[in-house]
Amino acid sequence: MSNTTILREVTPLNSENCFIYISRTKKEFTYPIHFHPECELNFIENAKGVKRIVGDSIEEIDNFELVLITGPNLEHAWINGNCKSDCIQEITIQFHEDLFINILTRNQFRTVREMFEKAKHGLVFPIETAIRIKSMLIDIGSEHNGFQSFIKLMQLIYSLSLEKQARILSSTSFSNVNEEPDSRRVKKVLTYLQENYQQAIRLSDVAELAGMSEVAFCRFIKKRTNKTFVEYLNDYRLGVAARMLVNTSHSISEICYECGFNNLSNFNRIFKKQKGCTPKQFRENYSKTKILI
Repeated sequence: MSNTTILREVTPLNSENCFIYISRTKKEFTYPIHFHPECELNFIENAKGVKRIVGDSIEEIDNFELVLITGPNLEHAWINGNCKSDCIQEITIQFHEDLFINILTRNQFRTVREMFEKAKHGLVFPIETAIRIKSMLIDIGSEHNGFQSFIKLMQLIYSLSLEKQARILSSTSFSNVNEEPDSRRVKKVLTYLQENYQQAIRLSDVAELAGMSEVAFCRFIKKRTNKTFVEYLNDYRLGVAARMLVNTSHSISEICYECGFNNLSNFNRIFKKQKGCTPKQFRENYSKTKILI
């Protein structure tokens, strides 16, 4: 059993409201790593140096931050890190995951549907976007008419769904999100990796599985994922490794080999390059025992 504690937050949002809006000024972040079934849009200003943890992504943020999380079990937190500010501005909007369930299948909501799917892994928007939508967020909070505030939230969400530079944070294998790739070949490859990531995987075998030459497959996977096959495979293995660091007390050496890496120093090097910290440091970011509240 791991000595890691992750809180299940009970949010103030009840079944009678569409969303809640929370605006606050503070000197530090005190809430630990947590998760909750409600979707969350979090805007932060004047917090350069704060450490953001979303799934297996750990990054230091700049002065502006805007993150959307729609994964009900995706761990996340913002912690003080190297932040020196004593006047942090934070606006959080939380809404029920089924709020848009009846309209997301409609063509007019395609971009919102795609954004929500990506946000199951956490989605961070460019600083320019955070700055641009700040006034929209404030407008929602100052609107006293409940219906109008909901319409303004819809407008904000649609506006964000058009942002092409938003970046996914947590890896698929860490987030444990069931996905249905739109490509039959990608689905076959992903299934193969899920079943065989602990073993040695040769490019020739995967290319044959996809019914392509090695060269054609490399071009295909790069176009579909924006990663080389080796990067794609390593990302999957690292996501599984990060999950084991959080949920088990296995040694780092054990995790290395169980996830398909055959060299501990190579595993440590790749992990630090991709995650920005060593496996030991990553585990330390998830502290205490897992409990539900």
